[in-house]
Amino acid sequence: MIKTTGRVESAQGDEQLIVAKTRGIVTFRGDNLLAGNPVTKGNTLVTIAGSGLADNNSAVRFAEAQNNYQKTKTDLERAVKLAKDKIVSDKDLAKAQNDFDNASAIFENLRKNFSATGQSVTSPITGFIKQLFVHNGQFIEAGQPVAIVSQNKTLLISADIQQKYASILGSIVSANIRTLHDNKAYTLEKLNGKVLSFGRSANSDNYLIPLSLQIDNTGSFIPGGFVEIYLKTVTVADAITVPNSAIMEDQGNFFLYIQIHPELFEKRAVKIGSTDGIRTEIRDGALITDRIITQGAILVKLAQATGTLDAHSGHNH
Repeated sequence: MIKTTGRVESAQGDEQLIVAKTRGIVTFRGDNLLAGNPVTKGNTLVTIAGSGLADNNSAVRFAEAQNNYQKTKTDLERAVKLAKDKIVSDKDLAKAQNDFDNASAIFENLRKNFSATGQSVTSPITGFIKQLFVHNGQFIEAGQPVAIVSQNKTLLISADIQQKYASILGSIVSANIRTLHDNKAYTLEKLNGKVLSFGRSANSDNYLIPLSLQIDNTGSFIPGGFVEIYLKTVTVADAITVPNSAIMEDQGNFFLYIQIHPELFEKRAVKIGSTDGIRTEIRDGALITDRIITQGAILVKLAQATGTLDAHSGHNH
């Protein structure tokens, strides 16, 4: 077992950074544009209007492109009619066609991203707003980040491993991941996860070896948070293991409750070994044939302290 701590991040391609394509004043569309709120693909988040600016005005550029498009379209239609009667030469017709194609390309590009009122910033994916970088009424420049939209479906866990484990990183077969905020443990298989990569060397800034895991966010994982990771490697040794919930601790000593018969439980001290976050190795004090309490052991411990035990404990109905 290799125990370490990892940071949860959004996987590549699972989130999109939205940037402004023009300079202007930001106007929010709706009152619920807040971090954490859901959005769908194509929804307009904000508009960026530059109609009040004297320099590099997006509204003026859009109007100019639209006028050029209409003019070249009219000129081309006129040239086509006159070319039938040989009034316009083929050279002039080709020039009118070229002018129209250029004006059309510029206008179509602006129309996809802008309108007469400015740029409409839409969500490229369906997900939720992870972070907002602008405020309503703020002036921003072209290329400035507006928001991050995340799907939060696939997550990346980045961890650093001590160099002494470098020789066995290639033999990692699975992992258990425990969240710190609710103390729940998940297997890598349950999360449809896999080991993406591990470093072959260290650098001067960090003498630990990087390791990356990819998981589906089927649990309560929060991007930006931390988790405990128990990496499992191949072993040839047999061991007795019990669920972590079966182990009780008392003043630094560990013990299990062994069922002797339905009405009697023995509190037996044990020596524990390594853990994978879900089960713990018992090195001494328990046999493979022992019947132990795996759930609710704390209730037996409390009953021992009061000197009483539920009259129905141990019975099977």
